[in-house]
Amino acid sequence: MYMIREQLFRLSEDSDITDQAGRPVLHVDGKILSLRNRLILRDPSGREVAQVHRKLAALRPTYQITVDGKTVAKVRKHLFSTFHERFTIDIADADPMEITGDLLSHEFTIQRDGQTSATVSKRWISLTDTYAVDVTPGENDLLILASVLALDLAMDAENHHS
Repeated sequence: MYMIREQLFRLSEDSDITDQAGRPVLHVDGKILSLRNRLILRDPSGREVAQVHRKLAALRPTYQITVDGKTVAKVRKHLFSTFHERFTIDIADADPMEITGDLLSHEFTIQRDGQTSATVSKRWISLTDTYAVDVTPGENDLLILASVLALDLAMDAENHHS
């Protein structure tokens, strides 16, 4: 289980990702006023391990996840969905995943081939946005966490446009 906590007084999209015991796993460095909504994920020593950024030339909100300079996945929002949000995670070397969730309760499930890969719950009780992410053993934790960050960027962008 991971917790993604946005910092309370922030000028960017900085977040901290901790494990269940509260130990830091990743720091998310959001680039202020970045046109591409770029996030850099760093390990506790400060080394960059991944990036999430929005593709500008796309018909629907699309975010790329890169590791070591290579695109490993794209997270695309489905254009038409009724009361549920739907995203597809196209993975470079594996079957795609689907993110489905409830707009009002901010509960999401990430699935591959009908099997749950992770569950995501946004907590409303804290002063900052906090996501609890429970990743199924054997899944790529970094890819799942980066996908949840892409989901959050897409939801924030949608909320700012409405």
